Amino acid sequence: MLETANWIQTFFDLSSDATFIFQADQLVVEVQVKDLIDAFDLDLDYLQELAHTAIAQQQSKADGCYDCEIMNQLPELTVPVDLPPDHTNPLRYTMVYRVLSPTDQVYALELKSRATLDRATQVAQQRMLNQYVNRAYEDERKRISQDLHDSIAQGVYSAIMGVRRLKSEQLDEPERQQVSTMIETQLDDTLREVKEMALDIRPSVLDSFGLVAAIRALAKRLTENSGVIIDVIGKADTSSLTTDVQSVLYRITQEAINNALKHANPTEITVMLVAHAHYISLEVIDNGCGFDFQAHRGFNGHSLGLMNMSERVKALNGSFMIDSAPGQGTTVTVKFPVIEINHQVNGES
Repeated sequence: MLETANWIQTFFDLSSDATFIFQADQLVVEVQVKDLIDAFDLDLDYLQELAHTAIAQQQSKADGCYDCEIMNQLPELTVPVDLPPDHTNPLRYTMVYRVLSPTDQVYALELKSRATLDRATQVAQQRMLNQYVNRAYEDERKRISQDLHDSIAQGVYSAIMGVRRLKSEQLDEPERQQVSTMIETQLDDTLREVKEMALDIRPSVLDSFGLVAAIRALAKRLTENSGVIIDVIGKADTSSLTTDVQSVLYRITQEAINNALKHANPTEITVMLVAHAHYISLEVIDNGCGFDFQAHRGFNGHSLGLMNMSERVKALNGSFMIDSAPGQGTTVTVKFPVIEINHQVNGES
């Protein structure tokens, strides 16, 4: 009885609609939250047959004790179940076959609503994504802090040392001119770096002249820095978009271009911003090396920033998609719905 209690305690930490525990295919424990047997005239032999069929499909060959082999090698298995069977509008369930004690041939069949499982999966995925997004934000803060310390602070300190030298040392006029020029150059460099950081964080042109102008300024600056041709095509009226949507579209353009420059070795990048009847679309297309997106659907250094943007897009009721394959470049597509767009001009670069 103690062993049986241990099996039950181990298993019933997980909630389900119905749970059946068997030992050597004999029912020993039954718990029904929703009385599924009565509701659907459910046959337990039918559930066992489904489980055994799924097991046999996964392992058609077994040496020695067939049941023992299965119990040891398949500790958990899921099988879709429709209740009642053969009904035109059945309820969708998932049956989980779970081994509780291989040596005693004890296993459980657990019925869970697929809607409940989907919700649980979404919650788990969202929790994981939030962890990665928070980490991305923290990494960005660290990068800005490091830039301020390593570049800006050092430049200002160097200028301060030059000013102190002017005050404390007896310098002839040529030396004074040389030190003054050095200070001025250092401050000019530091000011340029501050402006570049400000552009990365929030470009003033976005607030002053709008999204299209900000994207064109970004493309021009990155073209000059990288030597890669970056074209901006399309002239869409973005005045009906909220500030948050415009900011996200700019950030995705920035992230997608930088990702391509860092990882894809492209020779050309095209940014398309087009207004349609009921939505506005952004596409960032590069002709770089591409990557196997299906193999990188999780979170990693290559795609973390874009995944972060994906969640921000979804939070604003937009859609986000990445299309890439080795040797075929990468296309990042974002769409946001709009109530009304007054102007639509395509093909302008």
